[in-house]
Amino acid sequence: MTEPAASSRIALCASQALAERGDAWVFDVLLWGRPARAFALRFDGRVVGYLNRCVHVSAEMDWQPGRFLDTQKRWIVCALHGATFEPSDGYCIAGPGRGQRLRALRVEEEGGQVWWWPDADVQPVPLVPTPSLS
Repeated sequence: MTEPAASSRIALCASQALAERGDAWVFDVLLWGRPARAFALRFDGRVVGYLNRCVHVSAEMDWQPGRFLDTQKRWIVCALHGATFEPSDGYCIAGPGRGQRLRALRVEEEGGQVWWWPDADVQPVPLVPTPSLS
């Protein structure tokens, strides 16, 4: 399979997989050709997507796989140093990195499906063909 063009959308998950202020859908990407992780979550009825990378230190932020929100389910919080982000736009309101933003990804919901559009910097991980058993 060839790598999709930057304008091609990729199916991430069914809409129902993202509960309001629940666990995120975490997926592998290539950031500038290197392995990275990204996530999509539903907040205030809208699906948002970001690189799973704190603005303070290039480390993954979830405190358990797919869990980014604080105990009140109001803020995205980096498990490493406690940087706190507004889920709707990725803006860091407190902690290390204050005033910066998470790297947003273009995600949208259509027809019961959540879609991601890769860009020049963030691309899908190429599919590895499985050997045939014939």
